[in-house]
Amino acid sequence: MSILIKNIISVLNARFSGHEKEGVVSSVSIDSRSLQNSDSTLFFAIVGPNNDAHSYIKDLIEKGVSNFVVSHIPEECANSANFLVVNDTLVALQQFAGYYRSFFDFPVIGLTGSNGKTIVKEWLNFLLSPDFNVIRSPKSYNSQVGVPLSVIAINEKHNLGIFEAGISTVAEMVKLEQIIKPTIGVLTSIGSSHDEGFVSLKQKINEKLLLFKDCEVLIYQKDVLVDSCIASDIKTFSWSYNDKSANVVVTKKNTLNGLTTVSYQYKEQSFELSIPFQDKASIENAISCLLVLLYFNYDFETIQSRMALLFPVEMRLKVKNGINNCSIIDDSYSSDFQSLKIALDFLESQKQFSKKTLILSDIFQSGLAIEDLYSRVAQLVVSNNITRVIGIGTTISAFKDSFVNCTTFDTTADFIANFETLDFSNETILIKGARSFQFEEIVYLLEEKTHETVLEINLNAISYNLNFFKSKLAPKVKMMVMVKAFGYGNGGLEIAKLLEYHKVDYLGVAFADEGISLKNGGIKLPIMVLNPENTSFAAIIQHKLEPEIYCLKGLYAFLKIAKKKNLQHFPIHIKVDTGMHRLGFEENSLDELIAALKGESTVKVQSILSHLATSDDLEHLGFALKQIQLFEKLSSKIIKELDINPIRHILNTSGISNFPDAQYNMVRLGIGLYGVSNDPAEQQFLENVGTLKSVISQTRTIGAGESVGYGRKFVADRPTKVATIPIGYADGISRGWGNGLGFVIIKDKKAKIIGSICMDMLMVDVTEIDCTEGDSVIIFGEKPTVSFIAKKLNTIPYEVLTSISQRVKRVFYR
Repeated sequence: MSILIKNIISVLNARFSGHEKEGVVSSVSIDSRSLQNSDSTLFFAIVGPNNDAHSYIKDLIEKGVSNFVVSHIPEECANSANFLVVNDTLVALQQFAGYYRSFFDFPVIGLTGSNGKTIVKEWLNFLLSPDFNVIRSPKSYNSQVGVPLSVIAINEKHNLGIFEAGISTVAEMVKLEQIIKPTIGVLTSIGSSHDEGFVSLKQKINEKLLLFKDCEVLIYQKDVLVDSCIASDIKTFSWSYNDKSANVVVTKKNTLNGLTTVSYQYKEQSFELSIPFQDKASIENAISCLLVLLYFNYDFETIQSRMALLFPVEMRLKVKNGINNCSIIDDSYSSDFQSLKIALDFLESQKQFSKKTLILSDIFQSGLAIEDLYSRVAQLVVSNNITRVIGIGTTISAFKDSFVNCTTFDTTADFIANFETLDFSNETILIKGARSFQFEEIVYLLEEKTHETVLEINLNAISYNLNFFKSKLAPKVKMMVMVKAFGYGNGGLEIAKLLEYHKVDYLGVAFADEGISLKNGGIKLPIMVLNPENTSFAAIIQHKLEPEIYCLKGLYAFLKIAKKKNLQHFPIHIKVDTGMHRLGFEENSLDELIAALKGESTVKVQSILSHLATSDDLEHLGFALKQIQLFEKLSSKIIKELDINPIRHILNTSGISNFPDAQYNMVRLGIGLYGVSNDPAEQQFLENVGTLKSVISQTRTIGAGESVGYGRKFVADRPTKVATIPIGYADGISRGWGNGLGFVIIKDKKAKIIGSICMDMLMVDVTEIDCTEGDSVIIFGEKPTVSFIAKKLNTIPYEVLTSISQRVKRVFYR
């Protein structure tokens, strides 16, 4: 961006007060806290219901900002900067964005609707970004402020725009249309959100359709009411499940492994593709994306391959450890009927206890009559088996009798005042409230208090990575997912619940106690124990785990217990050694193995497996292929001699990608689920799962010659600002990562670790970073990645992840 101030004055019809009309603006800001504000920034002093940015202008001038759009000039700032005075700074921001949009002439997709805008936007970005340099709305920037900020982010390198527009009442869309100026329109699902801002559903549809008044095409699902609202001069490209007059006619069928097969007819031809979802909303959002791809004339193969990789879009639902052995689902930022249903679904997928509590505020933006709304909410509560409801707000309090086992409070403050009387323990708690209720205070009360270092686990990324590897499997191939070693350091039970929700076929753990913990946590999936000790066999049987049997001694020990307990067809898994030489029956012991199992009814060979030693290193391709050949030989012999039909599996994460012809009946997904691949090309398709964060405890400046840490390993050669971070080797940070080798990220900048890493702390050089106590610190995540750290430490990502201590709090979110 490079725009003369005098041109902006003209566009905004502003009154100028200042010294330099010939100056140039290169960026726009509304955030006084941004470190990107500079002397070439144009700052719009937006006035909101709870904040007036004019009060920050003096501080901004002191920081070097010299150009402001204001509705009045603060008295203490007169003659100290360039001021463009307008009647309304928000309107001025919108006018500026529309002016800036006119500089660019490339396709722009505009999205609106009641639901699915952000999801369709993110999916279209994923589907189209291999071929376009896409500019899109960040997160859900679809408001009267968010849309102009999104459009202002366009630069000369972009050749496709994707912007979403959200409205809550009349006369809003006309402003957003003048900013976005879409050439292609997409109308997503029309629901009840913001119904209270319109006199009728038809009025709401008409207002939304204003976004598309100058589009070359409108993409939408055919609907009688919507059709009646579309102007006759707008070209449409429609789809439908049952209306044969639509351009694309669709049928859908749920399949195994959470997939949906979508069949569609287009231009008198029939096509079929799979998408990794089964819920109605996701399917319809995916079909909207399909029509965009068809409109862009993508070929069938490209459409099929890309849409198979669609992923869940992140939502701000967080799972946290609570006091008194509780689990908390934090959804404390919104309260409407649709999102309540979503949150309750998530509660069901993440519940750790049979007892479930819902803390709920008054519900807004439902579009329903009050009586009808709370009747439906009560039905939701019953259908989701909620044990008790705690309602907060005067409206929900009035409907207290609609709920079973319900306690209500008029305000959040009343709840807090009575907190000690409510007895929270051994339960899963969903906290669901509108922003105005400030439920974050309730979250704080219920959250387990630990030190400020946390490992954030993105459950959406896990779902995405799972579906990425599922897309590589042949039809009917099962998937075992490894959750050993506390879920590779990420948290075993929570991830196991998510995998159970996604209906994987098996879970794998290393030792019996890991499997017992999962079973005690309510996991119903079959769990294979990879390294069972003979002493654990009784517990394995008691908790219905399934042992891997890898030697004759172990087999005889298990058979002895099985006969003593009068078991029949208890599942076991036979491991054969094909070259790893770690565990497993070798070829010369197969005859005795077969003899011991022949005619034996106490156990059933559920699967036969082996493990590749070099699946991630194609320099040893020949060795891996020999292992596969030997596995085929050994497993076939066992199958033939015992006349059985077990599952067979030999592939781990790298094997799934590198040896697709050896998938057999099942594969074992390990570290790939957690976003790590040994293949750089594959790595770019995986999403980061874990982000290890901490905070700055203290900063100090030391002089030249002064040292930091044990042994004076670091001695400053200049005045140095040092920040102390409360994380150390007891939390799992390798001491080898200290003394200048490693770094952390603070304010998007590298801060080198200086001195030796301590048990509970490490110190970093922040001389060149504007930071202070309490600022966030990233230890690993998107940058640096665990793979990067592992390479520098001459180890593997597994070790970095599994070293993170369980004293580090895990926060799960989606």
